[in-house]
Amino acid sequence: MLTIDACRLAWPDFEAEYALEAPAGSMLAIVGPSGGGKTTLLNTIAGFETPVSGRLAFDGRDLLPLSPAERPVAMMFQDNNLFAHLSAAQNVALGIRPSLRLAEPDRARVAEALAAVDLSGLEARRPEQLSGGQRQRVALARALVSRKPLLLLDEPFGALDPGLRREMIAVVDALRRSRRITVLITIHTPEDVLDRADSLAFVARGRVLVQDAPRAALDPARDPAIAAFVGHGAPAKS
Repeated sequence: MLTIDACRLAWPDFEAEYALEAPAGSMLAIVGPSGGGKTTLLNTIAGFETPVSGRLAFDGRDLLPLSPAERPVAMMFQDNNLFAHLSAAQNVALGIRPSLRLAEPDRARVAEALAAVDLSGLEARRPEQLSGGQRQRVALARALVSRKPLLLLDEPFGALDPGLRREMIAVVDALRRSRRITVLITIHTPEDVLDRADSLAFVARGRVLVQDAPRAALDPARDPAIAAFVGHGAPAKS
């Protein structure tokens, strides 16, 4: 279980206070207006932002005293951050050893991660030789190779066309079920996860305004911010 309770952060021009829960092995979608605090929430879990108060725990372990490297967290961003001069396998291997000095067990882990995202046989290709969807799969494999139980995805597939975006979300869904990974994903197109996410958190003004089953959370009657968001095309009913 990921538990966030009254985690407060403050800057001169923005304040946030988060509270939510995500059971182990679940997928939690995080939606809301731009600038509302979705990425800040993920950065807080990852350790890149430090709350001034509150509680943040995973599997009963307090994460707040831990550095980002010590946390049970892997993170993937919209910009896949692949190195153009490295092969797919080398880009994935960075998730194990930045030096790329791999022992045989490390190479086996890289091969396993690439196979998990259906890229076996493409290990030697560089990013420019891969499609957009394949590059995102490499980035996902790099996050998976660390074998961390908590995966944070910050708008990872926003640049893909709708078909590829749904395909990648299906890959993530299958992997979290088979590996029992807890997934938090920020997304501007909640319709892509309505039938895959276990719950949905609506974040605006630095707060989790609602956390509920995906369609229930997007009921426009629950908050004016949700009504405004739904009015831009996010479906609230099946």
